[in-house]
Amino acid sequence: MANKKASRESVLQSRRRAVANGLVRSALRTLAKKLRMAISTQSPDAKRIAIDYVSCLDKAAKRNVIHRNSADRHKSACSKYVFG
Repeated sequence: MANKKASRESVLQSRRRAVANGLVRSALRTLAKKLRMAISTQSPDAKRIAIDYVSCLDKAAKRNVIHRNSADRHKSACSKYVFG
């Protein structure tokens, strides 16, 4: 553990951020799995799930949880299978 108070606060802050970012990443992975299942079974809910997934990707990129190019790449692949 760090010695200075500011360093200790920084460590705690980064742990809190890591937990929050992990929740967002987990939600992204869950939505991606749901979308893959919906596409493979040709479910009518695929379009709704894709919209939720794209929205979640945009929010994650806006909050710097994932890189914006990564979000764009996933959105492109998603739209290719659902809307194209």
